[in-house]
Amino acid sequence: MNTLTKTTLRSDELSCPSCISNIESNLNNIEGVEEATVHFSTGRIEVAHDTDIVSEQDLVDAVRQSGYESYVSGF
Repeated sequence: MNTLTKTTLRSDELSCPSCISNIESNLNNIEGVEEATVHFSTGRIEVAHDTDIVSEQDLVDAVRQSGYESYVSGF
């Protein structure tokens, strides 16, 4: 069963537009991620993903692998 949800992460470390491309690419390449969008000006990272395949921690880890710290945010 496909359990699609939207998770919002925050990162206070985004310093350049190329950060966006790197993070989005890493997240979008994860099996179970339908779409990832990074909002540079607010530090928000919105990810639509299948919770049966990829967890919130997997998303945080992928951002870390991109070189940035993030955390799950309610908004």
